[in-house]
Amino acid sequence: MSFLIKKGIISCCFILMAASLMGQDKFFTKSGNIQFSSKGVIETIEATHRSVTCVLDSKTGDIQFAVLMKGFEFRKAMMQEHFNENYVESDKYPKSEFRGQITNNSEVNYAKDGSYTVHIKGKLTLHGQTKDVEADGKITVKDGKLIAASKFKILMSEYDIDIPGSVAENMSDTINITVNCTLEPLKQ
Repeated sequence: MSFLIKKGIISCCFILMAASLMGQDKFFTKSGNIQFSSKGVIETIEATHRSVTCVLDSKTGDIQFAVLMKGFEFRKAMMQEHFNENYVESDKYPKSEFRGQITNNSEVNYAKDGSYTVHIKGKLTLHGQTKDVEADGKITVKDGKLIAASKFKILMSEYDIDIPGSVAENMSDTINITVNCTLEPLKQ
């Protein structure tokens, strides 16, 4: 083989190896879990979503979540209908998204089993509004997988979600959000 052909083959091998290694820095799930609750005077409104998409880049700490609003499940069908039609207007705003970064990413050893406290900053887009959000969380590394968990609060009024006067007593403006995702290495 000529020198140029050998050099080309070696270069291609390095490019493929680099692409393979880069993929190992990313973790992914399509089955993450987000729950929210709003504790009102008369009752607590709760919902769960079990098909949350999340991507985490362990090299940079970049993290992104995407949620289809119609995927939230409520105990009462009427609550789910009101949520989608009257509050978040799911036909008009079908998706919510968070894009952020783990600000202390260098403190997480993604190659070693253990639990790590993290701080996340980013932007949450909901109901057509984008706002800054900060939260503490935990990343647990176990057997090459990541378990990401966090709890934080938002105000519906900050996202232009109106509470009709007839149910204003029953609902709080404060929404408590809990996130739990098990992420696996992204295969390319």
